[in-house]
Amino acid sequence: MGKRIGIVGGGPAGLMGAEVLSARGHAVTVLEAMPTIGRKFLLAGKSGLNLTHAEPYDRFVTRFGAANERLRPALDGFKPQDMRAWAQGLGTETFVGTSGRVFPTVMKASPLLRAWRARLEAQDVDIRVRHRWTGFAPGGLSIETPEGPGTMAFDAVLLALGGASWPRLGSDAGWVDMLAAKGVALAPFRPANCGFDVDWSAFFTEKFAGAPVKGVTAQSAAGTIPGEFVISKTGVEGSLIYAHAAVLRDALEETGAATLMLDLAPGRSVERLESDLARQGGKASFSSRLRKGAGLDGVKAALLREGFADSAMLSPAALAAAVKAVPVRLVRPRPIAEAISSAGGVAFDAIDAAFMLKALPGVFVAGEMLDWEAPTGGYLLTACLASGRAAANGLDRWLSGLDAAFEGAPAR
Repeated sequence: MGKRIGIVGGGPAGLMGAEVLSARGHAVTVLEAMPTIGRKFLLAGKSGLNLTHAEPYDRFVTRFGAANERLRPALDGFKPQDMRAWAQGLGTETFVGTSGRVFPTVMKASPLLRAWRARLEAQDVDIRVRHRWTGFAPGGLSIETPEGPGTMAFDAVLLALGGASWPRLGSDAGWVDMLAAKGVALAPFRPANCGFDVDWSAFFTEKFAGAPVKGVTAQSAAGTIPGEFVISKTGVEGSLIYAHAAVLRDALEETGAATLMLDLAPGRSVERLESDLARQGGKASFSSRLRKGAGLDGVKAALLREGFADSAMLSPAALAAAVKAVPVRLVRPRPIAEAISSAGGVAFDAIDAAFMLKALPGVFVAGEMLDWEAPTGGYLLTACLASGRAAANGLDRWLSGLDAAFEGAPAR
């Protein structure tokens, strides 16, 4: 017999949980505080929804840092190829980009979300927007609705409220105090996939804020990674920065300092650069020597000057070495509200293998509420859906042996 399931949060993890549980015959109600579901999902898809990544799976599952081992069972149950098949089942064809990232051919999130909602409604999922969870009640949840406060009774609950990034879209971490009061272990939230502040000179900021930096590699403890980023008014932003963000953030927290090393001419060896720079006439301007000898001008030449104030005085050998290793000294991460995602949340030690909270039998969690992080590239969305599916499966198994509803409701 189907049970009454409450799912709090209308993002990818919650909707996947609703899909799985409603398909098993349960009466599922999705409670979403915002006026519409999937708001962060839609915004992420404005520039081309990155669904997953096509790299070898044994590499894919190493992208989740300290949570690799704990997320592996969920990912094994919903691999990148399963994500693509799921999207295809909703009428969304996908393709693999040159970077290995997987996108819908239409490069939009809205058609997929519309088809997904139609599937959920066909499975009798009751989606209620502007319904904000405010706490636990005996056998159910306290909810603030457009008509006022109320309670709803459920046999089990799946919480999928997101992390602490992009609060204007609903992920405001307002649930933290409610779970902490119940004895749930939580890790502090921190920005992930974020930009960083840099003490640029006033001239550099005025001249180059908003400028893209392309065709470079960046090195940190995360490795040497090619890509591009953007100069912001306060520092640096963009995909190449996000790829290094976790280790740079950790270094700032641990030591108060972090430096990203840029190779501005990754296609040339230091020996070739030295030779090319040495051939430039002594009477040529420094800008001309950089442009002709190293292929640097504009923002790249300015980055070199920011990193080495005396760069115009360097010998060809020293200048070549500088071009290959320009330091960008970071001051702090940008605020978590600006981050693409967040680290921190419900500790994995606070849940069992079924994603149920040990302190609250019958309450399950999924998605970015959990303490994990991953780089951009499709990893975040795949893990959110995989964890939502795993938590739903765990909830369904728990219900099969249910003797009483959660939070002390009378036995049935």
